[in-house]
Amino acid sequence: MDMLMLLQRSLSKDLDCEVEIASSGEMALELLKKHTIDLMLADIKMPGMNGIDLLKMAHKRYPDLTVVMMTAFGHIDMAVDAMKNGAYDFVTKPFDHDALVMRLEKALERTWLVKENMRLQKECRDSAALEQLVGKSAPMQKVFETIQMVAKTDLTVLITGESGTGKDLTARAIHALSSRANESFVAVNCPTVPENILESELFGYKKGAFTHATQNRIGLFQEADGGTIFLDEIGDVAPSIQTKLLRVIQEKEFKPLGDNKAVQVDVRIIASTNQDLKEKIRKGEFREDFYYRLNVLPIHLPPLRERRQDIPLIVNHLLEKHCAELNKPLKKITPEFMERLVGMEWEGNVRELENVIMRAILFSQDDVITLKDAGFQTDAGAVIGDPCATFRDMPYKQAKEKMLYRFNHEYIGNLLLKNGGNVTRAARQCGMERQALQQIMRRFNINADDYRK
Repeated sequence: MDMLMLLQRSLSKDLDCEVEIASSGEMALELLKKHTIDLMLADIKMPGMNGIDLLKMAHKRYPDLTVVMMTAFGHIDMAVDAMKNGAYDFVTKPFDHDALVMRLEKALERTWLVKENMRLQKECRDSAALEQLVGKSAPMQKVFETIQMVAKTDLTVLITGESGTGKDLTARAIHALSSRANESFVAVNCPTVPENILESELFGYKKGAFTHATQNRIGLFQEADGGTIFLDEIGDVAPSIQTKLLRVIQEKEFKPLGDNKAVQVDVRIIASTNQDLKEKIRKGEFREDFYYRLNVLPIHLPPLRERRQDIPLIVNHLLEKHCAELNKPLKKITPEFMERLVGMEWEGNVRELENVIMRAILFSQDDVITLKDAGFQTDAGAVIGDPCATFRDMPYKQAKEKMLYRFNHEYIGNLLLKNGGNVTRAARQCGMERQALQQIMRRFNINADDYRK
């Protein structure tokens, strides 16, 4: 113990740092649990737990911890074994104090480099998590600040906003910035799953729970255990399922269908809606207690028309994104086109804007996209989105063929884009046979390869 206290006094002075001492491996592990330790200097020979066992346990719990081992002269093989188990360096006893200080200074440099690397990696992850949410306006800066704040907690989040404002991207950003980032992110689009199926999808079921339950199945909450589950458009969930979701939030447990035993889960819940949940509560369509359990940390996403100054930034981001995905050279848009985009109402918000940009990229023959490429007329009297405006002065047959050409390129093009150029999935999604879709594609010269990433 006298030796430990001597080292504590001298090293705290020579290394200009705080030094904690432990007389056993067990005590050292307790110190590691209570304090942030940059460097551990441990003897291989100790009463009780030896240094190698301490090293293994410390390295397992704190893989980035820098460890220097001490060993008596003549036991170099033990020091080599320590290096194989994760030690950064070793010193032999008896040692020169100045030489020890130099070795420890080098070891501390390694710790600082590791911490700096981790800091830079975190900055990159944080930047990547938010890069899909584009905007410098005051409303969006407030959203970014809120995302970063709530991501540090495990509390339930309710994201509100009109369709197309980026609720899914916001949920993914919260997960990516949280301590659960390396665990599962499970997204559930609630309106697309029938009510009688949604319960079994969320909570799973036991074999024999219903007619076609031929085997046990785990639900999405169990898949998300340790991570995050995103309940998209929670306002469409039936009251019976709201009750079960309320129990999950309150008790962190649920019962699969047909099972009497509750399953414990550690899941962070993020929900979203484009509806007025308070109005639904007033109508008796949404449980009030469930709403207040969801609305612990609310985030409201502003519509695009309330942050028009962000539109040029979003447009440039979408151009870079979709030109790359469509294997097209990077394009720009004319000032007139940008002015038109900034002035539109965008009822579908960013999603609607993204569709316009994708179509414009596909139809543009040059590096600069014009209003005409996007199907807009340049004369002041034309109505935006009028599908016949371009063809009014053509003969009927020619106009009809041009209209069909544009319709099929836009409709089938969007289908193929969503499905990564997979014709089978695109056909299934639009309710056609694969061969029938291919026939239309051949007629209008639509190549699936153009839509593969």
